[in-house]
Amino acid sequence: MNKAGFSGKPQNSSNDLGDDIPVAVRDTPDATPKIWLQPRIILIGGITGFILLALISGFLFFVTAPKKTADSQPSPTSSTPTPTTESGNVNTVLGHFPYPEAPESELVTISANRGIRMRKAAAQKFEEMVAAARSAGVILVPISGFRSVKDQEQLFFAVGAQRNQTPAERAALSAPPGHSEHHTGYAVDVGDGAVPATNLQTNFDKTKAYQWLQANAARFSFEMSFPKDNIQGVSYEPWHWRFVGDRDSLEMFYKARNLKPAKIPQ
Repeated sequence: MNKAGFSGKPQNSSNDLGDDIPVAVRDTPDATPKIWLQPRIILIGGITGFILLALISGFLFFVTAPKKTADSQPSPTSSTPTPTTESGNVNTVLGHFPYPEAPESELVTISANRGIRMRKAAAQKFEEMVAAARSAGVILVPISGFRSVKDQEQLFFAVGAQRNQTPAERAALSAPPGHSEHHTGYAVDVGDGAVPATNLQTNFDKTKAYQWLQANAARFSFEMSFPKDNIQGVSYEPWHWRFVGDRDSLEMFYKARNLKPAKIPQ
């Protein structure tokens, strides 16, 4: 049997064609898409996670954030409100209403030689009023402006003792500490420079200064605090005027003006 043409290698058949392709060559097409897909999967997963995290955070913020209601109102930044009783009457001491003490940062001098001070808004209008009066031949002189609670203690207790006055008698002339309009920096006692003998006296109402104030003070947002027969029962003080030309001063004084003192149980 002639074996010269036998090569020792088996003949390939149609069923074995795939085996003729090397392993490395057969695997190459599968490797390329796997390498390309991995970054895409990571990127998509990261974006999806970020979106989910944002949605969860937004939901938690919505749930925990304070809700605005019709009753929610901004807190006032002005003075301390006047305390009232259940009946709507205001608590007083011997007929005087409680007032807060003006902050030092709000006070400016209106009379350099006497160190008299008022709040900025009130001081500006008072100086305008003094200038207008002077152009009419009237000399308005500030006698007293801002007084601290400590100053009022000295005025109320020491002077009351010197004059042998009871607290009730003294209260008719001067407010107890913590209850004076002078604490606010909006009040000022005014005299007539031409008739100084009438300073802090009821006959001040006979002076040109008083008459000019009666006719013109409202133009500068000043009004007399204690007219005759006032509801607080404070003695008539034609020299005592207060500024009501801004929101803080208006609210502060008109609460006191429109409320009746609370009755003290016997």
